[in-house]
Parts: sequence; C-alpha cells; structure tokens
Amino acid sequence: MPEKLPSNAAHVADVLRGLGATGEIVILPEKAPTAATAAAQLGCEVGAIANSLIFDADGVPLLVLTSGAHRVDTELIARTAGVRKVRRATPEFVREATGQPIGGVAPVGHPAPVRTLVDTWLDKHEVVWAAGGHPHTVFPTTFGELLQMTGGTPVDVE
Repeated sequence: MPEKLPSNAAHVADVLRGLGATGEIVILPEKAPTAATAAAQLGCEVGAIANSLIFDADGVPLLVLTSGAHRVDTELIARTAGVRKVRRATPEFVREATGQPIGGVAPVGHPAPVRTLVDTWLDKHEVVWAAGGHPHTVFPTTFGELLQMTGGTPVDVE
C-alpha cells in the first residue's frame, strides 16, 4: 500500500478540493478493481460503490457512474445518450480520455470534460464511494455531489 497519494490521486484530490467536494481521498490496503473488492475493504454495500465506467460512444468517451450492484445496459445507454453504439472502451482509450488507469478512474480530474451519466440508484445511499484516480484510492461522496461535480445527467442504467 502506498504511503502517500500516487500522482493521479493527488491530482484528483486537488480537483475535488477545487470543486468544493466534502470527501477526502482514502488509500485502500489492497487494489479495488471491482465494486465487490472495494465494498469489502470499506465495509459497505456493493450498491454504494460508484463504478466509473468509460465507454466508447461512437468514438467519443462516455463516463457512466453506476452502482456496483448494476450492470450497464449498453443499448439503453446508447439510446439515452443519442448515439448509435456504446461499447466497452479499451484500456488505451480509457487512459487517453481520463489520464487514469482502469480500476481507478475517478469521476473528475480528466484532461478534458467527459460526458457523464449517473445511475439514479446511487441516490438510495447516503454515502457513495468513487475511485480516486488510482486502483488503491477512493473517496466518499453523494449522488447529488457527483451530479454537481461532473455536470452529469441522472439516468437508469439497466
């Protein structure tokens, strides 16, 4: 486990502060590549994990912040986003769009704004946990704060 914040997470922490976010980055003892592993380390429900999933939406990055309890219906998301096809992005596409690795993509801190859809199911949790820019980092937030910070649109993802 790293002692200080990795550079990507330190950048996300700076962005969060600048946006007036209430939560601070937390370093987890183990990587949290899935909602289940993050929830186990945090002692919360899997549904309270806000997975940051980058999709390739007709060649343009689309960030879907989804409850860890859900699978994203890509056909539904394509219709919602008004694009022909939404597919899982490659690791290279994710890194280019966000500057962050798969398994640690934060909802903020990207080189350029990324259109964001936020799973309405996250609103059922008082606190949700999102990745902090690195597979070992997360931060507590809320559904409302995710919408505000990302300029995201609330949607049903499944």
